[in-house]
Amino acid sequence: MFIPQPYLLFLGDVTDPLAAKTARGIQVWRPEQCVGEMRLPGCTVSLGLDELDIAAAKARGAKTLVLGTANAGGVLPQHWMESVTSAIKAGMNVASGLHHRLADEPELVALAEAHGVALFDIRHMRPKLAVGSGKKRSGKRVLTVGTDCSVGKMYTSLALEAAMREQGLKADFRATGQTGILVAGEGIAIDAVIADFIAGAAEALSPANDDDHWDIVEGQGSLFHPSYAGVSMGLIHGAQPHWLVMCHEMGRPHMRHLPHQPMVGLADCVEANLRAAQVTSDNPQLAGFAINTSNFSEQEARDYCAQLSATFGVPATDPVRFGIAAIAALLKERG
Repeated sequence: MFIPQPYLLFLGDVTDPLAAKTARGIQVWRPEQCVGEMRLPGCTVSLGLDELDIAAAKARGAKTLVLGTANAGGVLPQHWMESVTSAIKAGMNVASGLHHRLADEPELVALAEAHGVALFDIRHMRPKLAVGSGKKRSGKRVLTVGTDCSVGKMYTSLALEAAMREQGLKADFRATGQTGILVAGEGIAIDAVIADFIAGAAEALSPANDDDHWDIVEGQGSLFHPSYAGVSMGLIHGAQPHWLVMCHEMGRPHMRHLPHQPMVGLADCVEANLRAAQVTSDNPQLAGFAINTSNFSEQEARDYCAQLSATFGVPATDPVRFGIAAIAALLKERG
């Protein structure tokens, strides 16, 4: 899947800042690909971009209208349809991460065909894939893994890409989730892939490359989350990672949405992920820890990261608070 850039970010009429997390993720990581934002009456959320209508955005070169918000049930509100159809008539593609598929709206499908543009239902795209083979391939790969879901694997992957490039390394972020795909402009939504093909999807995302090229593969879920462990395992096998970065939220009491499921210990989680990676990678290693410390003071965060670093012998950092240059430096030195 390749989504033409740059984007006009559509915020609809949302009032909850968290509802615009997809648009915000794009604006933070790819500001050069955002020509502006479009808001409907009643919207109280802004990304601080120029507010544009369809015509003005098209004049600035926007190629895709991105529905950059989430709502309960992932529905496409009827009152958003006028904006979507206006974009199509102006010659813009439309991309959506909602559960509600653009392709299920006959009017939009016919209109897109008539105007020669594409509809991207990111959550539902199912590219033709092969099953994973496990065959060794050239290039270097890092996979972000986690103790749980929603612990910062996408943010860590993008931060690591930026840090490695700053240190002169050839590195590319490989997206496996809907927001990551919109940030990168391409990728495969792993949660839309049939289980047998998850490893094959990861192989397709990070194919053989130059020996000094790094792919940073965005992880999903956790081997210890009862709901999503299968996705995590498929990514580990398909990514064939040389290095793992373990993501974790400091102080999280239990698995997300599962109060009956206690959090796994970091040592056990590292061991399990490295063991799983050995199925397709000869000598996978831990590159460091990316810790979400947002619920703690800066000193508590620094002490916690220092303790982890001393225990495991690798860098531990909060990518938001402290950056991730230390992990990038380790990969540059030892990779």
